[in-house]
Amino acid sequence: MGRLFGTDGVRGLANREVTAELALDLSVAAAHVLADAGAFAGHRPSAVVGRDGRASGEFLEAAVVAGLASAGVDVHLVGVVPTPAVAYLTEALHADLGVMLSASHNPMPDNGIKFFSRGGHKLDDAIEDAIEQHLREPWDRPVGEAVGRVTHALEAPRIYEHHLLTTLPHNLDGLTIVVDCANGAASSIAPELYAGAGATVIPIHAAPDGWNINRDCGSTHLESLIEAVREHGADAGIAHDGDADRCLAVDADGNVVDGDHILAILAEGMRDAGTLAGGAVVATVMANMGFKLAMESAEITIVETGVGDRYVLEAMRAGGYVLGGEQSGHVVMTDYSTTGDGMLTGLHLLARVAQTGRPLADLAAAVTKFPQVLLNVSGVDKSRIDSADAVAAAVASAETALAGQGRVLLRPSGTEPVVRVMVEAPTEDQASAIAEEIADVVRAELALD
Repeated sequence: MGRLFGTDGVRGLANREVTAELALDLSVAAAHVLADAGAFAGHRPSAVVGRDGRASGEFLEAAVVAGLASAGVDVHLVGVVPTPAVAYLTEALHADLGVMLSASHNPMPDNGIKFFSRGGHKLDDAIEDAIEQHLREPWDRPVGEAVGRVTHALEAPRIYEHHLLTTLPHNLDGLTIVVDCANGAASSIAPELYAGAGATVIPIHAAPDGWNINRDCGSTHLESLIEAVREHGADAGIAHDGDADRCLAVDADGNVVDGDHILAILAEGMRDAGTLAGGAVVATVMANMGFKLAMESAEITIVETGVGDRYVLEAMRAGGYVLGGEQSGHVVMTDYSTTGDGMLTGLHLLARVAQTGRPLADLAAAVTKFPQVLLNVSGVDKSRIDSADAVAAAVASAETALAGQGRVLLRPSGTEPVVRVMVEAPTEDQASAIAEEIADVVRAELALD
């Protein structure tokens, strides 16, 4: 059996891979690892439990609550909220752990279980491994007054919303925005939040029914947001995903403003305000070369990590940095949050627009994106990628041809027999040609027997 935890919790097809039985057992194991570790003399352990709007979240939530309470953990049930809300409330309510049921931007049939430790932090590998080791082991069950109690923390979403509004450096008065809630966890919070910050808000895809989360909407499907921004003559559009830990945007003309643009805009704003710790921003190896050149021009250092927001967070904690993120729209601002928060990102992006009086398109123009081509080469032995001389030679030849006006990145998939070939170049045709050439070499040299 492979490792249960992936790069962001446990995720899979609900009721087949992510079952009620697994949710209950994982919650008991997490209680033994996280609640016991945070307990003090006389301290009664507690947990925050939230979910996105998927229908499967209803029975999975019941299983998680049953597991935690049976292990002696009091549960604050916060209902349908964004993932970063659970992280924030875990800290705000002084809970020993947080549990979020969501598969983020995945289709509705999937679901997932994410844990946060005391203080609202994502778990490192060692703690996840410890939870797996405790899975289904014999344990001494509490009885009587020692079992956990369950309360419905109905005020929790408003506490989170108030927190976000207190972080704003400038209100959004005068801005008209379209907000795509992905029929997800942002639906009951985001329209009120942005309006509370001063914007005129036109919400779309804000009517979740348990089945329509992420369906042709949100940060992975920007078409309807682009159309709505143009139709209403809005200043900008904001797109969240199912659990609202991502934020992408579009400008008034409907052009996409992705995570690289957003990071650059926020970094320059924080630099100007004197709040960019170390004069640096943390980004992954997938950040576009145009972003890197923009940061170099702005005299902002880039600290580079592997792909995944957990690696961004690790680098931020290690270096004391306060801003980091990914091209996908996961942006972390550790002055205000312990994890990526899409609505926090959206507020601060729009605040920069309002504060400067410059259109979003003008701010985003600081980053001139290089055409990027990504090919997935399947059916190969990814473990040999670093020792294949012919592959290394093909990459070196491509980099020589690009002459500093592009780059090549080869990355083995973490879950599949796939090597990802990414090429950036001055033109789409050149990027495609080079990517295909390298992919052919990878297929020839690393083919599975």
